[in-house]
Amino acid sequence: MSETKYTMQDYKFGQPRWCPGCGDHAFLNSLHKAMAEIGKAPKDIAVISGIGCSSRLPYYVNTYGFHTIHGRAAAIATGVKVANPELTVWQVSGDGDGLAIGGNHFIHAVRRNIDMNMILLNNRIYGLTKGQYSPTSERGFVSKSSPFGTVEDPFYPAELTFGARGRFFARCVAVDGAASVDVLQKAAAHKGASVIEVLQNCIIFNDNTHESVATKEGRAKNAIYLEHGKSMVFGVDRELGIMQEGFGLKVVKLGENGITEKDLLVHDAHCEDHTLQLKLALMKGPEFPIALGVIRDVDAPTYDAALAEQIEEVKAKRNYHNFSELLMTNETWEVK
Repeated sequence: MSETKYTMQDYKFGQPRWCPGCGDHAFLNSLHKAMAEIGKAPKDIAVISGIGCSSRLPYYVNTYGFHTIHGRAAAIATGVKVANPELTVWQVSGDGDGLAIGGNHFIHAVRRNIDMNMILLNNRIYGLTKGQYSPTSERGFVSKSSPFGTVEDPFYPAELTFGARGRFFARCVAVDGAASVDVLQKAAAHKGASVIEVLQNCIIFNDNTHESVATKEGRAKNAIYLEHGKSMVFGVDRELGIMQEGFGLKVVKLGENGITEKDLLVHDAHCEDHTLQLKLALMKGPEFPIALGVIRDVDAPTYDAALAEQIEEVKAKRNYHNFSELLMTNETWEVK
């Protein structure tokens, strides 16, 4: 971290060109705040995106940036990190760019555990191309490309991340500023592939898609903020909690049947076994609250560090270190 104190203004650039009310505005504000609090110099940061409304984000940060091609943000961000491991890399994609055409790159970047922060702005719609259903749209969703409702089941980003052996998964709501900044800071501190699902609204083509948690009051009622080492308590008056029931979970009310906070599950984001973490990540209403915060945060070797180490080990065993020296390892002769 630099000793220089940075502010949000140091990371701002340009005038965002998103629809008024788009969730991208709120998230960009949180990213600027998080960058300032992390304190990494703008010259030491690269923001890589693909194609889509959210993928315009590199234009609005005063860092290195690359607006790449459709679905390839994770692949190019991987190259950036491997080529220059000192850079902090933020990769930004929407649910279409990241999980449809870019789905293969997404799972392999997670599997390889590249040390970068992968932001998935999930509004469950293709916004840039004017309203087609996306890989995260729910079954039955009516859109321009599914006028009678989709006949597909969606990807759940958490399930995809965990299935690809992901070591870090967090979730926030775009308009929930303080919680978003906290999640982004923790993602940046994690060494490895950090996946942050941002529940975001598309006011034009899929308004109110995350309506249950779009307001502070809604989140108090319909969400649970998970914190490592803390009991799973939620509710408007913090009167509800999560307990284990057999191999599943159940919502209980504190005080009923003698239930106290001591009976509730305690969140362990660092547990290697992701069974419970995945159950928490897949909770949804109305039966369960939506889990927000850092759901999984487990250390593991990173691809970029392991590759750099391997290169140094191989170089140390060779009697040549560049192309000219390689040529001289063979028989040579002079032409006079």
